[in-house]
Amino acid sequence: MVGEDGLGKEKTGENSVVYGGTQIGNTLGNGYHRLAGEDRLGKEETGENSVVHGGTPIGNTLGNGYHRVAGEDGLGKEKTDENSVGVSGDVKIHPRNRTRQGGTRAAMFVYGMVGLENMAFLSMAVSLVTYFYGYMNFSLTKSATTLTNFMGTAFLGSLFGGFISDTYLSRFKTCILFASFEVVGYALLAVQAHFQQLRPIPCNPSLVNQCQSAESGQEAILFTGLYLVAFGTSGVKAALPSLGADQFDERDPKEAESLASFFNWYLFSVTIGAIFGVTFVVWISSNLGWAWGFSVCSISVLVAALFLLMGKSMYRNYVPEGSPILRILQVFVVAIRNRNIPIPEMSEELHELHDKEAGVTTDILLRTNQFRCLDRAAIISTALDLTDLRPSGSWKLCTVTQVEETKILIRMLPIILSTVFMNTCLAQLQTFTIQQSTTMDRNLLGFQVPGPSIPVIPLVFMFLLIPVYDRILVPLMRRFTGIPTGIRHLQRIGVGLVLSAISMAVAGVVETHRKSVAIDNNMVDSPGPLPFTVFWLGFHYAIFGVADMFTLVGLLEFFYEESSSGMKSLGTAISWCSLAFGYYLSSIVVEVVNKVSGGWLASNNLNRDKLNYFYWLLAGLSMVNLGVYLKCASWYKYKKVGMKQIDAGSNDDGTSEGKIQISNE
Repeated sequence: MVGEDGLGKEKTGENSVVYGGTQIGNTLGNGYHRLAGEDRLGKEETGENSVVHGGTPIGNTLGNGYHRVAGEDGLGKEKTDENSVGVSGDVKIHPRNRTRQGGTRAAMFVYGMVGLENMAFLSMAVSLVTYFYGYMNFSLTKSATTLTNFMGTAFLGSLFGGFISDTYLSRFKTCILFASFEVVGYALLAVQAHFQQLRPIPCNPSLVNQCQSAESGQEAILFTGLYLVAFGTSGVKAALPSLGADQFDERDPKEAESLASFFNWYLFSVTIGAIFGVTFVVWISSNLGWAWGFSVCSISVLVAALFLLMGKSMYRNYVPEGSPILRILQVFVVAIRNRNIPIPEMSEELHELHDKEAGVTTDILLRTNQFRCLDRAAIISTALDLTDLRPSGSWKLCTVTQVEETKILIRMLPIILSTVFMNTCLAQLQTFTIQQSTTMDRNLLGFQVPGPSIPVIPLVFMFLLIPVYDRILVPLMRRFTGIPTGIRHLQRIGVGLVLSAISMAVAGVVETHRKSVAIDNNMVDSPGPLPFTVFWLGFHYAIFGVADMFTLVGLLEFFYEESSSGMKSLGTAISWCSLAFGYYLSSIVVEVVNKVSGGWLASNNLNRDKLNYFYWLLAGLSMVNLGVYLKCASWYKYKKVGMKQIDAGSNDDGTSEGKIQISNE
């Protein structure tokens, strides 16, 4: 009930919002909010700011039935869980229980989905090239490029998934929705693998140059299934890391330490799933048939989605804050519009929202000196600029924080581009190195190891090293550096780039030795396995596995930490783009090398190709790329956060305090 003076006495509905112990409004449904007004009837408002206190907005209608509330937990998260919006759009706002929501317990469900989803995806990443070559009758080069194009699309598509997550769906809903596409894609591939008429006639191993090509209809089924999988996994990869990291509050010292370890354990979950994928799932595909392998993948992703659903009530959920791309475009448009206005020297002359104006949790970013031309977007050219401000920004005036978000994204681009080539090297381990393994002795204690299972070697190394790194090395380095993650994210990425170059050099040496064995045993044109154990490939696989441990986690940490609160999913998606462009670049590099070299990789017989030269070329280019990266990393300036704006209330000492409470009368 509001007040005792008869003004605005409105019995609250199911949920009401109370400020400082006083009820000021209740939800009427369909996005409307009743305000305690100046008369007995109260007021209904559907504008940008739907709940006010003393003229200050403390909550706003986000559309689609969402209502943002500055929370009592200091997190400023939207007080809507995944069950909070009904069909009619009514908002059911629930108080946040910090002891029940978030933390490691909630993150465990994320780890579970990570492991199960990657068990399916990575098993396909290492074995699809043999499916294309042996079952779809693609040439060796076409098999390699088809796989790299598929992998590139899977990672590049995460940009779309990140955009959807930050703009329209919550991260949780994005994971569930996109996982359903992945399930359907694997199921379609299983159907094609099961029915012989949907595939070309198998080749005779001794007549590989006379194989019947796949028909257009058969290829259409294949690519539909493949790209449904790619589309599905892209959305999961964009939203899932951010959903997990959201469960830890960096302002809480205990949770901040857990956040520093989150991405290490995220990769550890990927590693466990990948180990099962490249052994168990690959063995099923090789021995029971590809129909069984694809079916297991489909079931695995379905179980992963159900597992994530089990933890639904435990998650700290961030509802979308509007399009991050739109906010970036606004900065460029306003900066161009103000191009003739001198840039102020004092930051105080630029527009920013503080205290009661901000009203929700956000990073208040300090002005930086890079890309000063964009600062014009925050210049108040006329008094009218302040009349059309919205939570998502304006086409007339932007905040300093909004400008700095744009600068951060621009600064990130050289970093992501300078890590692309490492993933071009990774693509070779999933294509040519897998083909190498099929020519070698894969016997282990009487057990025939499938060629695609060879990547288990670096995975085992990662399985052993990640806990050591997180529990021993990081605390040790933290004592000297004072950095929660032990070393800077960019330093960690650089270590991985060095190791990837070493891996390619070692791969060239191993391939030279393999070819010499083929020549010495007069088996250059023999389809049989060489008397040369496949575990020689473990050397460069292991080195690259350690490189991946440094670089992949470094990229995820870097883009999550440096992205603003409304761009976390998109920032994570950008980190996956390094993998995407690496796979696409691999296809281009293979084609260019073939043309320039006169056919180093043109034959379907690796014993006659010059794969060792190709590996050494990649090692040399990796060192050049390392030099470029070091230059970009030294130029990058980390974001500077002036404060964490928490809610509409503010104490006398300038700190913010959440005072909104929830009443269910």
